[in-house]
Amino acid sequence: MRLWLACCLLSCALAMPRAESETAAPRAADPVKTLVSRLDLDRYKDTIQGLTQFGDRRQGTDRNRAAIDWIEGRLKSYGCTTERLKYLYSPDAKPRPSGPPVARDAPVGGGRYRGFRAATGVNTDPERQTDPKLRALDTQPSTPGAREEVYCTKVGATRADEMYIVGAHMDGHGWGEAANDDGSGSALVMELARVLSAPDVRTERSIRFALWNNEETGLDGAYAYVAQRAALQGQESPPGSGRYPEPRWLGMIQHDMLLFDHGMPRADGTVAKQQRPEADVNIEFQSAAKQADGAQKLAWILYAANESYATDYPAAVGPHMSNTDSTPFMDLVPAISVRENERGTEIGAGWDPHWHQPTDVYATFSDADFRLGLNAAQTTLGAIARLAGATLGPP
Repeated sequence: MRLWLACCLLSCALAMPRAESETAAPRAADPVKTLVSRLDLDRYKDTIQGLTQFGDRRQGTDRNRAAIDWIEGRLKSYGCTTERLKYLYSPDAKPRPSGPPVARDAPVGGGRYRGFRAATGVNTDPERQTDPKLRALDTQPSTPGAREEVYCTKVGATRADEMYIVGAHMDGHGWGEAANDDGSGSALVMELARVLSAPDVRTERSIRFALWNNEETGLDGAYAYVAQRAALQGQESPPGSGRYPEPRWLGMIQHDMLLFDHGMPRADGTVAKQQRPEADVNIEFQSAAKQADGAQKLAWILYAANESYATDYPAAVGPHMSNTDSTPFMDLVPAISVRENERGTEIGAGWDPHWHQPTDVYATFSDADFRLGLNAAQTTLGAIARLAGATLGPP
């Protein structure tokens, strides 16, 4: 009887509401979680599909220039202030950075191959594109000359002189639509610009959203940006204005091919048609870079953001970042890349059979593939919102 009475009293005590002084204060809503929830699979897919209307967007063509105009129009519609960087491109005279040297011709440190490898390369045969409309769209060849690339900036409210750069390259080749390489990364950057440029979003630090050109010719658009803008970091112009045309770089996050993680090629060189259940978002830093320590820390910050905010796919961190637009930055600032697979040991070994091929078209990819790209967007948005000090308030 005593035991029964004690149990009853305990149950009553647990059921009774606590006094106001004993009630824990309600936990404040996480603004980063709210921002990440504003990403949407259909919007992400729509942006990729919008980019594919320009075919492969090969640099030095009218379709590339039309795509830049379209990207800038979208960024402006989000309320993000745009600018263009202009440079000259020639295969024989590539833009080089001024200031501290960048290890452009050094070993890229892409790791070593393991397991089965499939053939890779760039398709240059227009007849392999079976869609006559797309083949015609991609026909105009590239010519050397003037180039442009567009970026926009979310200006920090209290530390406008400090900035994170979020990038992807908008050009492609191979006689397809460049839907994955790199429509998937470009759409991610544009979607982050949309979310973070909303009138109710405030960030302490600045964030720049960059859509590089000429990646496929050897990262030339990103090298041109570093060459022109690295020396301008942190300079207030005009003095006393509180405006910083090039805030000091705190970190650079590149996005390049985000949709296809179907596993290692089989012995016959074929790859599974379905996204593998254990697909993940690959976050890479370059262990040979001068800023490797800071880059590794930045990579783990993205990993933690994936743990907190990504809905479907986990993240993996590796030390073999290579052949991507974060390379020109990696000796100057912590720089990392986000991908579907490791660039050297997996993509280079044929894990994505659509890489630089006519099959890199929107229709190739399933919702499971697009969702991997969305999870990469959730990962980067979660991390960059934290790092930049994002909060929500009245517009």
